[in-house]
Amino acid sequence: MKITPMRAAVFAALFGSAALAHAQAYPSKTITMVVPFAAGGPTDTVARLVGQSMGTKLKQQIIIENVGGAGGTIGAARVAKADPDGYTLFLHHIGQSTAPGLYRKLNYNAIDSFEPIGLITDVPMTIVARKDFPAKDIKELLAYVKANKGKVTYANAGVGSASHLCGMLFMTAIGTDLTTVPYKGTGPAMNDLLGGQVDFMCDQTTNTTSQIKGGKIKAYAVTTKSRLASMPDLPTLAESGLPGFEVAVWHGLYAPKGTPKPIIDALTGALQVALKDPVVKQRFADLGTEPVAEAKARPEALRAHLKSEIDRWSAIINKAGVYAD
Repeated sequence: MKITPMRAAVFAALFGSAALAHAQAYPSKTITMVVPFAAGGPTDTVARLVGQSMGTKLKQQIIIENVGGAGGTIGAARVAKADPDGYTLFLHHIGQSTAPGLYRKLNYNAIDSFEPIGLITDVPMTIVARKDFPAKDIKELLAYVKANKGKVTYANAGVGSASHLCGMLFMTAIGTDLTTVPYKGTGPAMNDLLGGQVDFMCDQTTNTTSQIKGGKIKAYAVTTKSRLASMPDLPTLAESGLPGFEVAVWHGLYAPKGTPKPIIDALTGALQVALKDPVVKQRFADLGTEPVAEAKARPEALRAHLKSEIDRWSAIINKAGVYAD
C-alpha cells in the first residue's frame, strides 16, 4: 500500500492518540525501579525511600530490582533496552557519568539511551576504617597509609562504584597507590570492614552513618566542602591537608529512551512530591543528606548535570589512565 502524505498524517494522529490514551491511563500496574547495585547498599536505600513515596503518589506499587555488576553498567544496559512504557525505571548515582570514561565499550549511551526524570539527592562521603585501625585522626591516617602503603588495604564496592571513584581521587591526592580490594557491592565491603578483614574505605553517609554513630567503625573525615550538620566533629579532607578534595554522590532517576512525555511528566511530579515527603526528608537527614531543590528534580536539570559530570569525570579518568576494560 502506498503511503501518501495524507495517510501518513492519519497514521501519526492515530498513533499519537493511542500513545496519549496509554499515558493518561498510566500507571495501571506495578512499576519496577532497577538499582544497578546490591540490596542494602546506599543507592538501594535511596531507591527504596523514594520509590515507596512515589508509589503512594502514583497509586501503584514500585518494586526495587537489584541488577548489579560491572559498576552499574549491567543494570543500565537492561533498562536502556526495556520497553519505554514507564514501567521500568532506573535509579543510578554518579556512576552514570563515569561509565563512559571507565569503560571503553558500552552497549548503551549514558545520555541518549535514557529519558531523564530528575535529580534526587547529593550524598556526602566519609573516610572510615576498621574499629581498631591505629590512626587516631585524619592526619595520622594520611601519614600511616603513606608509610605503610604496601600493607594497607582499601575496600571498594567494585569498579565504577562511588567508593572506587572516591578511592581513586584519594590515592591521586596523596600520591600513593594502595592495595585495593574490590567487592560486589557496598554491603559486602562494609561487612568485611566491620569484621576487620580490610583496613579502610570511602563510602556514602547513607551506608556509614549508623555504623559510625554505633561505634562499629572509625570515622576520619568527610569529602564535602563543609562539615556535615549530622556529624559536625568530622573535619573535611580539604581542611585536613588535601585542599580541593571534594566529591559527593548525586543520584538521578531515568526511564528508557522514547518514554512518552506525559508519562515522564507524571513520574517527575511523583518524584517532586516524594522529595517533599516529611518521612523521606527525615530519613535522608538521618543518613546525612537531603533532597535536592525542586528545580533540580526535573528532566532538564538532570540532563544538563549528567552531561557536565560526564565531561568532568572523563577528563579525570583519562588523566589517571584507569579503565575497567
